Amino acid sequence: MLGKKVNGGAGITLIANNCELSGDVHFSDELQVNGTIKGNIFAVEGSKAVVVVSEKGRVRGDIRVPNVVINGKVHGDIHSGKHVELAAKAEIKGNVYYNLIEMVMGSRVDGKLVHVKDGKESKLETRPLAADLTAEGRPIAKTSAVSAVHKSA
Repeated sequence: MLGKKVNGGAGITLIANNCELSGDVHFSDELQVNGTIKGNIFAVEGSKAVVVVSEKGRVRGDIRVPNVVINGKVHGDIHSGKHVELAAKAEIKGNVYYNLIEMVMGSRVDGKLVHVKDGKESKLETRPLAADLTAEGRPIAKTSAVSAVHKSA
């Protein structure tokens, strides 16, 4: 098996849970973060690259990858041209720029959700969910749930 390419040359880079990496990371296929990265993460734009931050994974820096799956903690902005998935344990402190996003109940974003299509930001209005409004239509104090309404330009 030595010398043969598996999966057409695609490779997985693993940052193990006992590993802390300081500095920027550039990759092209898949990056699995179970440990800590203190730096930015970059992948070739337009590629099928994916970064997965597991429940124990931590990233302190920006992520610029076409496909992103987060179940750990990220302190920095996320820029994804294709797909962002925020799992139940995801904690983001930064803005999320996405084309398509999936958020599971329990995931948290302390920042803006910005829809980006063809490299251009869309106007996004946030408002309280209907369940968080009084009978008169006013917001209930200390509302934590917010829904995003996309307005076409």
